[in-house]
Amino acid sequence: MNEYIIGIIALTGIQLIAMLGVSLLSGFTGLFSFGHAGFMAIGGYVSALSVKYLQIPIFCGVILGVLAATLIGIVVGYPALRLKGDYFLIATLGFGEAVRQIIEYANITGGAKGLPDVAKAFNLPTILLIDILVIILLVNFLRSTHGRNCIAIREEETAAQAMGIDITKYKTISFAISCALAGLSGAMMAHFLQYLHPAMFGMPISNMLIITVILGGLGSITGTILATCILVPLPELLRIENIQSWRMVAYGVIILLIVQFKPSGLYGYKELTFKQIKKYIANLKMRLNRRRKSFD
Repeated sequence: MNEYIIGIIALTGIQLIAMLGVSLLSGFTGLFSFGHAGFMAIGGYVSALSVKYLQIPIFCGVILGVLAATLIGIVVGYPALRLKGDYFLIATLGFGEAVRQIIEYANITGGAKGLPDVAKAFNLPTILLIDILVIILLVNFLRSTHGRNCIAIREEETAAQAMGIDITKYKTISFAISCALAGLSGAMMAHFLQYLHPAMFGMPISNMLIITVILGGLGSITGTILATCILVPLPELLRIENIQSWRMVAYGVIILLIVQFKPSGLYGYKELTFKQIKKYIANLKMRLNRRRKSFD
């Protein structure tokens, strides 16, 4: 397979991890964050710098990046989660931009020049394996009591609180897991690309994360996966010579069409199960058999 195509698939798999974290926070808990690119930056830079200067194994560096993103997420999220509505969104937006500015002007991160010579790690099979593990863990979490409590908060916060659910606790848990996945995604991106730059974690990335989750369908892991597989590679697939200058316009038009004709998202509040797949395959076989008989 072409290395360019492998690279696109690998980057899609890496970004899927961050998308799944935002899906948990926004789609299943009802909290919208526009600062998750900041947590990706924390995970990426902490992992890259710790491996480069502390000479520790890459696996340990990635763990440190995830822990840093998680701990900072808890510290930032615990007071911010007490804010209501748009105030929480503004707080996360400010945090994401603050992280980017700090990275851009700090000497240890390479500043505006970027951080080159990051240790190489992660190939396509490893990335896909991590994606599968993250999906399994996330699905099991959502099926647990903790996951159902997060969904209850999304549906009706006041009723959930009246039933004895600790709103702040479960919002913090959801936010911490979301930040951990963003940190993991950032760390994997750093070691896969072997280069980091503050522009890689700007506001457009945070916007992309939340837009993908919304278009995939809130409350749906399946929808998030589908939207990520479509929207992340789309700008690269539109890099055709004749329409290269129009590719972002085409990208926006596709998003508008999905919002217009599928306002609930591609797979909103639904999940694709093995039973549905088996049923679809069985129906497909029946149709093929009927066509064969009609030709005979």
